[in-house]
Amino acid sequence: MSKTVKNMLTRDYTKRLEGFSEALVISIRGMKATQTTKLRRQLSKNKIKITVVRNDLARKAFKGSALESLDSFLSGASALAYGGGSIVEVAREITGMLADYPGLELKGAILDGTLFKGDAGVKELSKYPTRPEAIGNVVTLLVSPGRKLAAQVKGPGSNIAGIIKAIEAKLEKGEAISKK
Repeated sequence: MSKTVKNMLTRDYTKRLEGFSEALVISIRGMKATQTTKLRRQLSKNKIKITVVRNDLARKAFKGSALESLDSFLSGASALAYGGGSIVEVAREITGMLADYPGLELKGAILDGTLFKGDAGVKELSKYPTRPEAIGNVVTLLVSPGRKLAAQVKGPGSNIAGIIKAIEAKLEKGEAISKK
């Protein structure tokens, strides 16, 4: 491959991955072309992209970026999966497809500078909460003490209201109210 073509590919990788600080490295070597096309279509529904890369050129493109740590996973046939809402969603989608695509190999991923190595690392990453889920968990933790306090304050008031309703019902029927 000529130096001009290599430079073009390096620029293409840099442009495609511009703005991405999280990615998943996979290998699709054991898959047939029809399976690869089907996989790409399924992932594109969730705005997840797969780019097959040449390892040396990808290393050059990643130099100085947040994806530079992925260098250790770039051996053999490599492809990058990125996009979607977050890398956690990408990992969930791809680990969910492992049974359908046995030729798919998980090499590793990066999330906020943390590397997740191999099959086990990517599966662990897929169990992390996404950003909206994490925000929901935090909000629930913040609101729950107030909710419990409101229930404690409301409890005696609703007991009194129930007693008053019972007295009102008896008075309407003309029954006597006993003092207890």
